[in-house]
Amino acid sequence: MASPTATESSTKRTFTVRAEAATGDRIRLSVYDMLIGLVYTPRTFFYRETLDGEALRASLSRTLRHFPMVSGRMKRDPDGRLSVLCDDSGVRFIETSASVPMPDHGPHHTAKKGINRYLSHVNPLQLVDHDTPLFTVKLTHMKGGGSVLGFTMNHAVADGSAYMRFLESWSREHRGLGYTGPGHDRGVIDALAEPVARDARPDSPHFTVTRRGMKSVFVGRILLGSIAKTTTMVITRFTAAELATMKDAAMADLAGTGQWISTNDALTGHLWKVLGALRARPDTSEERLGLLADFRAFAGGAVPEDYWGNTVTNTRPAMSAAELRSRPLGEVAMAVRSGYAANTEQKIRQETAFLRAEYEAGRLKRILPTMTLDKFENTIVINNWSKLPFYSLDFGQGTPFWYDVPALPTPWTVLIAPTPADAAGGRDVHMAVPRALVRTLQEKPWTDRFHQYADSGEISPLTFGAARAER
Repeated sequence: MASPTATESSTKRTFTVRAEAATGDRIRLSVYDMLIGLVYTPRTFFYRETLDGEALRASLSRTLRHFPMVSGRMKRDPDGRLSVLCDDSGVRFIETSASVPMPDHGPHHTAKKGINRYLSHVNPLQLVDHDTPLFTVKLTHMKGGGSVLGFTMNHAVADGSAYMRFLESWSREHRGLGYTGPGHDRGVIDALAEPVARDARPDSPHFTVTRRGMKSVFVGRILLGSIAKTTTMVITRFTAAELATMKDAAMADLAGTGQWISTNDALTGHLWKVLGALRARPDTSEERLGLLADFRAFAGGAVPEDYWGNTVTNTRPAMSAAELRSRPLGEVAMAVRSGYAANTEQKIRQETAFLRAEYEAGRLKRILPTMTLDKFENTIVINNWSKLPFYSLDFGQGTPFWYDVPALPTPWTVLIAPTPADAAGGRDVHMAVPRALVRTLQEKPWTDRFHQYADSGEISPLTFGAARAER
């Protein structure tokens, strides 16, 4: 159960929430877990009504019994590999009050500036073999009513989909509803490589083994860019009606071909075309789209649906800048769809075998996704979260009216999120772009280009958020 560990002020209390049911298991991380690194991923949810902190801690304690890794601690094994010791050391839970009322957040007024006030951060450099929580909660009660829930989770434990599965399970536990417990056996990931291990490729089209020291140089470039505020966030909302018109236009381009694309394919293709035009690279330049995907759907049933960890892969469809500008939306959307379809079972198995071989050779720490390296050059990365249950997290006082994340430090990264109940069926798009392009994007023609499929009275403006996440 929750037990207070410190009292920092009259309005700020810190608790350690435990399941009171330590398994003692030591779960070794998979190659996909270790590939991510030890960074934490933050998420914030804004509620109109005030949440009950004591009840939240009680339901969290019960949920942790099914997710023992979340309340465990990161350890280094004798062979150098990392594991999570499920010793129930606990989750940090801070409850505090703000002196200001709840802002009217939304796509026209994001929470990115000052968002860190709603989060409880930890130092990832003091994670392994320290008493450092893998998950933190900060509950902030706003003046006059309403609460903000801020979470951070170590990415080596769970990817975005698994992260939300934990939060959704907690929400259901809080309301007395049933849910399926997760599977933690990382052996299913290692087993993916077995059928192809003997013929494993020495390289991968989607991962780069950097030269010694080059990964640190790349990370340094990101940090320096963040400090220099070279990237800014642009947020805009696409309504359900606008997306329907966009998909109809894309399908009209494909008439007579027998091909089909989804709404998300159409939106992704549209964003690729518009951002490609914004980059204004020479006609012969290669333009790539980095598509992140959950590989459980492509692994031929080899990875159980309840597996809880990191299961993200990527593909990179490409065409020349001239083609991207000139081809109709339907054809670009089909390139997107084909890019996702390239995630075959064979591809996932070969990729896992490659990563395992690099781990055994001691080079896994030097690997980066090629699309990440190329974000400064020819790649726009799309992370589509539109099917994640951001706006279903009900902790007894209704669902959130807004969800937000800190500004992203690297350019040409796009997050596609769902919309809340009052705008159901739409998409909120968060885009990190070079700050030097802000003046250009403030011009009306660019708003019109992003929203060329909207009725004139329903065009959502481009909102400019924080230049970077505050430190």
